[in-house]
Amino acid sequence: MPSNPIDEEGRLRFARPDFDRVRRKGVPEVILADRKDPEDCVAIARRFLQAEGRAILSRVPEALESRLRTEFAAEASLEWYAGARAAVLRRPGTAVPASGGRVGILTAGTSDIPRAEEAALVCREMGCEVSTVYDVGVAGLHRLFEPLERLLNDEQVDVLIVAAGMDGALPSVVSGLVPVPVIGLPTSVGYGLGGGGVTALLSMLQTCAPGLSVVNIDNGIGAGAVAGLIANRVAAARRGRET
Repeated sequence: MPSNPIDEEGRLRFARPDFDRVRRKGVPEVILADRKDPEDCVAIARRFLQAEGRAILSRVPEALESRLRTEFAAEASLEWYAGARAAVLRRPGTAVPASGGRVGILTAGTSDIPRAEEAALVCREMGCEVSTVYDVGVAGLHRLFEPLERLLNDEQVDVLIVAAGMDGALPSVVSGLVPVPVIGLPTSVGYGLGGGGVTALLSMLQTCAPGLSVVNIDNGIGAGAVAGLIANRVAAARRGRET
């Protein structure tokens, strides 16, 4: 990064943050931190705080976590999501208004929770209400039915994200049972040949259950963005019917 990362017009010299993305797309920009220099992440986060009052960072290394806690202590609160190693910096008075969208998130196992938490973070930052149910995979399928019924009938979710590694079977099972869109989130959990999420991804892509869409391996951010867009469109239609 240049010694002075800010140019004469107050812009970053090394990055072009998309401050208009929320208005244009409905999805906030997320700073992917694990491959960036901590100094770069701090500079980008500061520009987002100045422009929007909020900065979202994913895959935050320990060194950067410490920097965020000290660097912005006087000007913004830090909301830390330990499982996902994600952070939201927020200036006072910049809370996200509720959209009315409702998202349900399921995981096959506990090893899938970090990526599910990434997805939940994005949905919440898009104004959605998020309900989570973890560890209901096909190794003990009897665990699925009661919480799934609750998500559909009590929580009345508009869309489901289903995270699974290993054989990646749970999203297909869920998609064959529910009347709402399902987003399959393959995770890099598995053994040997086909491990690292490859078998889960291919299994979900090869599903015979209608209504299942699939994001890339470990792409919790992408799953959350798609689910949030779906839920918020449904919520807008619901408000239109009520007026």
